[in-house]
Amino acid sequence: MTERRMVIAGTGSGVGKTTLTIGLMSALRKKGFTVQGFKCGPDYIDPTYHTAVTGRQSRNLDSWMLDEETVKEIFARGSQGADISIMEGVMGFFDGKNPKTNEGSTAEISMITNSPVLLVVNCASMARSAAAIVKGFQHFSDGPNIVGVIANRVGSEGHFKLVKTAIEQECNVTVIGYLKREMDIEIPERHLGLVPSIERGELDPFFDRLGELVLETLDIEKFIELSAALPVEVNTTSSIFEKKGKRSVRIAVAKDAAFNFYYPENLELLEVNGAELSYFSPLAGELLPENVDGLYLGGGFPEEFVDQLSKETEVKKSVGDAIRNGMPTLAECGGFMYLTEAIETTDQDVYKMVGVIPGKVSMQQKLAALGYREITGQSGNFLLPENRKARGHEFHYSTFQAEKEVPYAYETKGMRGLKQEGYMNFYLIAGYTHFHFASCPEMVEKWIEKCMENKVYV
Repeated sequence: MTERRMVIAGTGSGVGKTTLTIGLMSALRKKGFTVQGFKCGPDYIDPTYHTAVTGRQSRNLDSWMLDEETVKEIFARGSQGADISIMEGVMGFFDGKNPKTNEGSTAEISMITNSPVLLVVNCASMARSAAAIVKGFQHFSDGPNIVGVIANRVGSEGHFKLVKTAIEQECNVTVIGYLKREMDIEIPERHLGLVPSIERGELDPFFDRLGELVLETLDIEKFIELSAALPVEVNTTSSIFEKKGKRSVRIAVAKDAAFNFYYPENLELLEVNGAELSYFSPLAGELLPENVDGLYLGGGFPEEFVDQLSKETEVKKSVGDAIRNGMPTLAECGGFMYLTEAIETTDQDVYKMVGVIPGKVSMQQKLAALGYREITGQSGNFLLPENRKARGHEFHYSTFQAEKEVPYAYETKGMRGLKQEGYMNFYLIAGYTHFHFASCPEMVEKWIEKCMENKVYV
């Protein structure tokens, strides 16, 4: 028995993995396939594209934040009912947590899932040299199975033939097609307005056109042939996603264009552990839902909607009052920013936010923090007890200035060492770090327990 899956890997960031992944997904949909998308590494934006193109919830596969068996299970669960699964890589194929190993890399994901790999090569301004690049990736590590190459940003069909001839002769691997350097199509903005644009269907013509271009210059039948693989073996004796019992608490989840960065598994782990999730939109003026026992404020782009968020005073009051009254709350990155006293834009305009965290957030022109984090709980942290560890990541363009010394929620360890991070008070855990609950399922259990103590819903 075989199934179909493929890793779309790149020689580096910016070679066109996302464009090709979306195009392949659209092309396969046009051919009648049910397609499941995955993204290697900690990324919230690219899965949004995958979900829009395929009509199925895209999921992240991360071999640093999660153990091997959990990665396999997330892949197997996500792939159920799909004809073919497409895994978009992160950065370069061998880039990950550690420059000395494949840890956390696309290559490691390909080996864990035993998946064939298509290598995307930026072939602008080269011909035979492209073969040297491919050969280097083939021989760098023994584990990955590179079954084909896609030439991106070629100048013409003639240019493609030169590249194809060189690679196939020197590397003994099929070059299944190309995309031109000048396609008269650009990937939409991957930051501002992405979520509302997708929800309104404004990007559908882009997805459709990209699928047509892929069908014109890639051998889609060869792609399907190369995607055949043996099923991923999953340990069925135990699962963190096994339902633990009946629904026992309700947790409100902020979900709109300002707050939308949630790993699907985080929400699913809350549900299987007994939480009913009640979604609301602070941006649309929706108050915190009634009869809820906990609150989850995820990341997103609150800085792009500060004017509207600041004007929703009743929403801010409903959220602030609940937290001050002891509602067990987790606020990650954008949610953390929302709970501070104010957000200051790069134009030095200041907008009042909820105000339960003493201090303000200032937006920066440059990236303020990026990377994986190992998180250790501090004394009093109800979600992550002292010395208990979880994993996650940071990615933000802002900094937080506390008005006074604040109680930190946890300690994080990244490439630049240890730092005290987050804020803790009123059964509120907040900070810039995005947690992956599957790295420490105990967090979910602790949250449900605390919500039970706070319970108002029967």
